[in-house]
Amino acid sequence: MFQKIRYRLFLSNLLVLALVLLGSALAVRLVFISNLKQQASEKLMAIALSTAASAEVDERKFEWEIEFPPQLLEEAEQAFQWFDAERKLLEQQGNIRYISTLPFEAEPTVRNQIDDKGLEVITLPILDKNNQQLIGYLRATQSLEEVDETIARLDVGLAVGAIVATVLSSLGSGWLNRQAMEPIEESFERLKQFTADASHELRSPLMAISTNAEVALTYPEGMRSSDGDKFKAIALATDQMSQLTEDLLLLTRTDKVASFEFNKIDLTTLLTDLVSLYRPQAQGKQIKLKAKINYDLWLIGDEAKLARAFTNLIQNAIQYTPAGGEIEVSSNRLGREVVINIEDTGIGIAPEHLDLVFDRLWRGDRSRSYYQGGSGLGLAITQAIIYKHQGTVDVTSQIDIGTCFIVRLPIALASPGKIVSF
Repeated sequence: MFQKIRYRLFLSNLLVLALVLLGSALAVRLVFISNLKQQASEKLMAIALSTAASAEVDERKFEWEIEFPPQLLEEAEQAFQWFDAERKLLEQQGNIRYISTLPFEAEPTVRNQIDDKGLEVITLPILDKNNQQLIGYLRATQSLEEVDETIARLDVGLAVGAIVATVLSSLGSGWLNRQAMEPIEESFERLKQFTADASHELRSPLMAISTNAEVALTYPEGMRSSDGDKFKAIALATDQMSQLTEDLLLLTRTDKVASFEFNKIDLTTLLTDLVSLYRPQAQGKQIKLKAKINYDLWLIGDEAKLARAFTNLIQNAIQYTPAGGEIEVSSNRLGREVVINIEDTGIGIAPEHLDLVFDRLWRGDRSRSYYQGGSGLGLAITQAIIYKHQGTVDVTSQIDIGTCFIVRLPIALASPGKIVSF
């Protein structure tokens, strides 16, 4: 039980950590990329503005002062183009790979664009310093490959960091979970031990009370007539308490492997015997108890414990099925497991109570109650036994239609035998 809790707690912690790391990584990535591209754009804009400021018209000839060394432009992955007012190319500097073919916009305004080759393009109109007339254009371009490579390295770094952080955090989370669960497990073990000890110690006084009540009822001489009913009530209450202590003792032992004797079991025989055993009781309530069970169903498990589990389910069906109803015990092989259904046409269980039927000592208004000296632990015991056999038990139900308990157990050996119905 605690192993599953540890596992769920570990996965929950790991999921929360992964979401936090993912959110942090995305935030860091977005901010870093935004700043990186902004810095690259500002740098290119600053160069373009200073270059455009040096341009002038001398005797109707468009001239500029700044010249860029080819090696510097190649290293910076940049290129510059000068155009006259009619947008005719006058000169260009830089590698042709960094030359953009974007068309000019209709209006001579400053534009920052990204072309289809992934180049950043800044187009500046150049105005005459004297009369502010348009004399040409400067187009500065630069490759964003270096920016993309930096982003790729950032992604790798974030991914590696997230993986390392997840591994280290998972180790730390596992250690913290163990530390947190140890006191709980110790308290639970002490509680189970106390329950087992108390149940064991209650056996003797309850047996003494039951024996004396039976003797008094067997030899009623000298007993007032009204005392007989009192002794019967004492005997009935004693039987209920005895059943409760036995059930509590069994529940405290289900978590101990040593209390189970695993052997090869003929499940077909076990189920048919149980149906035959409880058929008279069902008939006494005018209930039809039928079976449809496969031949040659073999399991590895504790036969006595499994018999107790299926007995609880059959008795539960008989108790909550009204006269004229039906109960069917059926089995079916599905791959490496066998599915056993105990289905009745009883009063059913309310949908909001389906998750509670296996809780210890739980009682619902219509779906579950103490009955005929029952302890209210039958379904909890069944669930514990089935889980110990690496199986599952589920329930489906509808009010006034019926209930079906579905037990799945791993099968040890299954030949393609026929189905026996009786």
